[in-house]
Parts: sequence; C-alpha cells; structure tokens
Amino acid sequence: MKKLFLILAAISLSLAAYAAGDVFPDGTPIPQWFSVAEPTDVSALGQQYMLTDYSILPDGRVHTAEIQALIDKAAAAGGGVIVVPQGVFMTGPLYFKQGTHLYLREGAVLMASDRISDYPVVDTRIEGESCKYYPAVINVDGVDGFTISGKGTIDGNGMEFWKAFWKRRSWNPQCTNKDEQRPRLVFVSNSKNVQFDGVNLQNSAFWTTHFYKCENVKLLNLRIFSPYEPVKAPSTDAIDIDVVTNMLVKNCYMHVNDDAVVLKGGKGPWADDYEKYGNGMNQNIIVEDCVYGFCHGCLTCGSESVHNRNIIVRRIKVESGHNLLWLKMRPDTPQLYEYILVEDIEGNADNMIYVYPWTQFYDLKGRKDIPKSYSDHITMRNINLECKHFFNTKKDESQFEMSNFVFENMNIKAEHPEFHREYVKGFKVKNVVVNGKKQ
Repeated sequence: MKKLFLILAAISLSLAAYAAGDVFPDGTPIPQWFSVAEPTDVSALGQQYMLTDYSILPDGRVHTAEIQALIDKAAAAGGGVIVVPQGVFMTGPLYFKQGTHLYLREGAVLMASDRISDYPVVDTRIEGESCKYYPAVINVDGVDGFTISGKGTIDGNGMEFWKAFWKRRSWNPQCTNKDEQRPRLVFVSNSKNVQFDGVNLQNSAFWTTHFYKCENVKLLNLRIFSPYEPVKAPSTDAIDIDVVTNMLVKNCYMHVNDDAVVLKGGKGPWADDYEKYGNGMNQNIIVEDCVYGFCHGCLTCGSESVHNRNIIVRRIKVESGHNLLWLKMRPDTPQLYEYILVEDIEGNADNMIYVYPWTQFYDLKGRKDIPKSYSDHITMRNINLECKHFFNTKKDESQFEMSNFVFENMNIKAEHPEFHREYVKGFKVKNVVVNGKKQ
C-alpha cells in the first residue's frame, strides 16, 4: 500500500509540474535547482587575498608564478577568494584548487599572456578527444563549489593567436585547431556546483569556456565576446558543454566568431564507447533569457557530440546568427540528439533550423559501415524570426534520420521558405505562417 502511495504521489508531482510547464522535453520535472539564480556571496567564501597585497601589480609583467602561489596559499589555509582589484594584471595558466575562488572587482582585468611559451603542453580534453594540448588561462579540475564572480574582466588577449591561425590557414587550408594550438580562456573538468556570474569573458584565443564531465553548473549574467571583424577570432565558442549534467545559462550576452552554446561529448566511429574514450552525454541543459549578438549557431549539437537529451533554449533574442538551431550530423560518429525544445524566440538568423552532415575532417578510422545518427523529438515553437532559410536540410537516411519534430506558433519571414516536412517521420505542424502563408 505504501509503495502504491509513493507511486501515485510521484505521478501527481509529475502532472503538477507538467501543468505548470516546469518539465523537460521528455516530460520529467525540472528540479528546483534550475529556478535559483542568486549572485555569488563572496563574503561567505572565506578569506580574501587581494593581488596587490602580495606585491602582484598591474605593471605589464606576467605574474603567473606569483598568482599561482597565492592560490596555493589560500588552498592550504582551507580556501578563500583571489581578488583582482582595478587594473590590468598579466598571467599565464592558473590552476584553482578545492575551496578557492576568483573575484574580479569593477575595472579589474586579468589579462592572458599572448606568448605561447608561457603555456606548457599538458594532458587535457579538446574537440571530443583526450589528448595533449595547451591548458586554459583559468583551469579547474576535481573541485566542488568553484566560483568566478564580480564586475571585472578575464581577457584572453587573443589577437596574436588569431593572426597566427589565419596566416597558417593561408598556406595550409586544412590547418586545424590542433595544428595551430592556442589556449582556451576557462576550462573546468570533473567538477560540480560551479557558478560564474557577472563577469566579462572576452577575446579568447580559442574556446571561451569549456566544461567537461561536470554537474550542476550555472552561468549567470555573463558577457561573452570575441570579434568577427576586422580580424576573425577563430573557434572562440562562448560555451562548450562536454559531458555535463544539469546546467543553467541565464541572462547572458554572447557575441562570438563561432557557435554560442555548443553541445560536445565525443567524436569518432566508436565514440559511444564512453568508458574507453572518456565520452558521454549531455543532459538537462537550460539556456534562457539570453541575448545573442553575432554567432554561427545559437544552439549547436556537434560537431563532436554523441548524445544530447533534455535541452531547452527559451526566451532569447537573436541579433545576428547563422543558425538558430544547428544539428551537425557527423557521418563518422554515432549520434543521438533527442528531446530538444527551442521556444519563445525573436530576431534574425540565416537558418531557423539547419540539419546537415558535418564532414570536416571526416575519418571512419577503418570502420567499414557508416554509423547512423538520429534527431528525435525536436520541438520549435513561439518563434518570430526573419531568416534566409526556414527549414534547411536534406534527406539522407543512409547517414541520419529525423523523427517526431513539432513546429508550432511561428511567424517566419524567409527568403527561401521551402519546407519538406516529408523528410521527417512524424512531423506535427500547427499555426505556422511563413511569408504570410499558413503551412
């Protein structure tokens, strides 16, 4: 009897959450954790260690060793906050430890060194693989409760790295990010209960933020920026989500010369062997109340992605994006993108939805068959958008299949309004108007 009561209570809770709209796309309730978006209370994080109190000055010198020693001192004392005061403080890669935090006062700039010799080659995770690469400017591994907060700036100082990348591309068009290596701005791995709020993250040499094998991550009120002119900042994704469970991105501004929010997780013909390759799925990700400046993809699945489930993007404004929703179907990688919801959107994009094979650096590594990929239960609704292409895709069931799409409550102006609903198995269309014509 008690068991039956618990089952009924669980069902009742689920139904109540569903009635309130507080559910993930697969119908499971969204935990209360996602509704809490409080700023970091720095006063509760322990002793504060001001850089200038330890002879670390905004003098143009690179102070990596001195700042790292201060982080180590705080960690040895049980934790505390590294405080960057007003001014420009130069550094190479820093490693934050359990109990330590970073706070940047208004007018503070933690500026990355642009000398690659200041970055050692280390074992890390990049582009869906575990390999040797350069560390980020800010590195966090195996930490519970790390925070970055304040009104200051972490600046990747990426200009020289960007120029070097494009110079190399000019004589080698196949140059990759692993050929012209450069540091990310922030890399957090194997950590939980992480929060960034209020800060500016800008001019990264490579990816701006990268979260790998993390749980319970909140990014609040951030400004993430890199330019696309006059010098393009190559592959400066705003947020790379790589095997993450429970993540909230709220009230952020993102303007970068690549994808804004990107779901990673692994690549290759056997990428779904999670244990062997360190890969995995992303689940329970919510991006809400954000503004996108320029970007390639507002929400991108791929190109190093295996399984994404329960992804929500809602209440956003797009000023200028290539793709509102981009599903990169990589033909050398088994992929499943499922239960994705994009709703309450307004703005401009080249493609409302773009679904195509992603063949850059295609490599089956000796596998004889093509691992098929799937996009399933994709819902887009309440969208007011001007775009070039409404539904930009093709049908190729030898490589990927699409099923159970829902388009609802849309008012679209499109240069190319073509709509091949027959490409999707189980396509539901309700109250969709394209160029004044109901679909």
